[in-house]
Amino acid sequence: MTEAKGTSRARRMRVRRSSTSERAADQAPRDAEPVRDAAASVPYPMRVAAAWSWRLLLVGGVLAVVIFLIIQLRLVIIPVLVAILISALLVPFSGFLQRHRWPKGLAVAAAMVATLAFVGGLLTLGISQIVRGSSDLAEQSIVAWEDFRSWLLEGPLHVTPDQIDQFVQQAVEAAQSQSGVLVSGALSVSSSIGHFLAGLLLALFATLFILIDGRGIWDWIVGIFPRRARAAIDGAGRSGWATLENFVRVQIFVAAIDAVGIGLGALLLGVPLAIPIAVLVFLGSFIPIVGAVVTGALAVFVALVYNGWGIALAMLGVVLLVQQVEGHVLQPLIMGTAVKVHPLGVVVAVATGSLLAGIPGALFAVPVAAVANVMIMYISGGAWKQAEPPPPAEIRSPLWRTVPQRPGYGR
Repeated sequence: MTEAKGTSRARRMRVRRSSTSERAADQAPRDAEPVRDAAASVPYPMRVAAAWSWRLLLVGGVLAVVIFLIIQLRLVIIPVLVAILISALLVPFSGFLQRHRWPKGLAVAAAMVATLAFVGGLLTLGISQIVRGSSDLAEQSIVAWEDFRSWLLEGPLHVTPDQIDQFVQQAVEAAQSQSGVLVSGALSVSSSIGHFLAGLLLALFATLFILIDGRGIWDWIVGIFPRRARAAIDGAGRSGWATLENFVRVQIFVAAIDAVGIGLGALLLGVPLAIPIAVLVFLGSFIPIVGAVVTGALAVFVALVYNGWGIALAMLGVVLLVQQVEGHVLQPLIMGTAVKVHPLGVVVAVATGSLLAGIPGALFAVPVAAVANVMIMYISGGAWKQAEPPPPAEIRSPLWRTVPQRPGYGR
C-alpha cells in the first residue's frame, strides 16, 4: 500500500516535471526567435492611417481623371449642364400645366416658348434702347473726350497739345503693330462664337428632351446600377433634383435684386438708359465674375459720359455696394439656406470652381456642391434601406417608339 502510494506520487512528479519542461521548451524558442513579420511591428494607429491614405489617394486619382475628362469634353458637358439648370426651372412649370389638364406636348412647348420669349424680350428691350440712344451716346462721348482734353490742357497736369497728339499717335501705332494679334484674336472670337452657337443649340435640344422624357432618362440611369443600389441612387437623385430647383429659383431672385438695385440707383442719379442697364445687369448676373464686371462698367461709363465725374463716382459706389451685398450677404446666406450648404462652403465652392475652370466653374460650383452634399447625406443617412427599389424602367415616352427595335429587344 505504501509502495503503491509512493509509486503514484513519483509518477505524478515525473508527469509534472515533463509538462513543465515541455512548456519551457516551447517558450524558450519563442522568446529567442526574432520577430520576422514587419506588419506586426507597425503600431495600429499607423496601419489605420495608411489604410485611409491609400484609399484617399485612390479617390483623389479617380476625381482627377473625372475632372480631366470634363475639361476635355467641356464643349459638350457645359451645354448639358446648362440644360439641366434650365430644366430644373421649367420642369415644375411644365408639371403645373399638366396637373391643370394641359396635354404634355402643349405644356412642354409652352414652357420652352415662354422661356425663349422672356429672355428674347429682355434682350430686345435692352439692345433696342441702347441702339436707339447710340447716336446720342456717341455725341456725348465726343463731348466727354473734349472736356477731358480741356482738363488735361488747363488742369494741374499742364499737358500740352503736342503731348496729347503724340499719345494718340502712339496708341494708333501700337494698334497697327499688334494687327496680327488682333486678327488672331478676331479669329479666336469667331471660333468662340461658333462654339457658343453650337453649345446653345445643344443646350436647347437637351432641355427639350429632358422636359419630354426626363423621368425615362433618369430611370435608365438608375437601371445601370446593381439592383441593391437602385433605391439609394434613386432617392439621392430625387433629393438632389429638389435642391437644384431651389438653387435656380434663388439665383433668379438674387439676379432680380441686383438688377433692381443698380437700375434704381441709376434712375435716382439721373443716369440715362436706366432700364437697359437693369436688364443687362439681370442677364449678366447669371455669368459669374465677368457679367457683374461688364454690366457694372457699362453703368459707370454711361454715367460718366452723360453726367460727369461726380455722378460716375456715385454710380460706381452704387454698383460696388450692390455687388458686395450680393456677393457677401445674399449669396452666402440666402443661397446657403436654400441649397443646405454653409455660407462658408458657398464661398469656398465658388472660389475653387473659379480656380479650376474659370467662369463655367464659378457658375456650376454651387449647384454641384449642393447636389453632391444632399446626395451624400441621403445615402449616409440610410433612409433608402427601408425603401423599395424602383421598378424596371418602362417605355413611357413616345420618342422611344421611333427607335428601331429588334425582336426580343426591350429598348
